[in-house]
Amino acid sequence: MITPAAASLEAEKICRLAPVVPVLVIDDVAHAAPLAEALVRGGLPALEVTLRTPCALEAIAEMARVEGGVVGAGTLLTPEDVAAAVDAGAKFGVSPGATDRLLDACEEAGLPLLPGAATASEAMALLERGYTVQKFFPAEASGGAPALKAIGAPLPQISFCPTGGVSMKNVNDYLSLSNVLCCGGSWVAPKDKMLSGDWAGIEALAAEAAKLSRG
Repeated sequence: MITPAAASLEAEKICRLAPVVPVLVIDDVAHAAPLAEALVRGGLPALEVTLRTPCALEAIAEMARVEGGVVGAGTLLTPEDVAAAVDAGAKFGVSPGATDRLLDACEEAGLPLLPGAATASEAMALLERGYTVQKFFPAEASGGAPALKAIGAPLPQISFCPTGGVSMKNVNDYLSLSNVLCCGGSWVAPKDKMLSGDWAGIEALAAEAAKLSRG
């Protein structure tokens, strides 16, 4: 078991490991270990593997063996997803939104969750339950950094990891906000570099992201 407060403390520790958490969509499990190694070498140890592909759980299991990495499961939607993610070795979970069933399942499984919120009401509902660290998703479609700054004004107790449309072009807009711990983004592991096995290129992108400063 884990309480929402304890889950948020763990989520905060993970978010503070680096300014960017790679959001990874893995189509080939053979890419999992070398991808994780490249990202960790580049300075991004917290890795979110989205459960959007058939091999995602196997990829989490492979990445969990990479020294220095902290691997989580993204796109958690159901209690079944939570159980499968924990079995695969995920150390944290990320969800696009939040339902009572999903929150219950994560708490019962002892899995720290970064639950998604896009509005003040959603953020308040999660805060009421005890979640002080949340994912702002979809960030750009929900108004971007200005919207997150506005939400943060009356809700200073909540810290966020914005994800969805975040790139090197706008990441500093988010990282400059006082209520942002880190950002989630897929640009550090582009599909073309994964397909070509350009792990050095991915390491370079990770290193660039790892040097970003947080406000």
